Amino acid sequence: MARIAGVDIPTHKRGEISLTYIFGIGRSTAQKVLDQAGVSRETKVKDWTDEQLTKIREIISSNITTEGELRSQVQLNIKRLMDIGCYRGIRHRIGLPVNGQSTKNNARTRKGKKKTVANKKK
Repeated sequence: MARIAGVDIPTHKRGEISLTYIFGIGRSTAQKVLDQAGVSRETKVKDWTDEQLTKIREIISSNITTEGELRSQVQLNIKRLMDIGCYRGIRHRIGLPVNGQSTKNNARTRKGKKKTVANKKK
């Protein structure tokens, strides 16, 4: 396995796909990195030379925020929203969908397991 940015990327997949296993790198970023490094997108990771791997590592470490640093950045952004008490921060705090999704029928992932509410007797 090749290790880039503290992540073991799969060697049996194409370089473009296996770079997306790193948090903070999607398809388009992976394509840009491979183009800068001069590596074919179709080449599998196991066929990369040590020189190519080193070049890719350098490009990723110098230009792109990834893994732990990016995760902490995202958490700090969420904490800031909660601290200033804006709408999105309040939604984060009470565990509801943040981006305007409907909560009447769906949103079980954010809301958690169903809680039944008893009916009033007449």
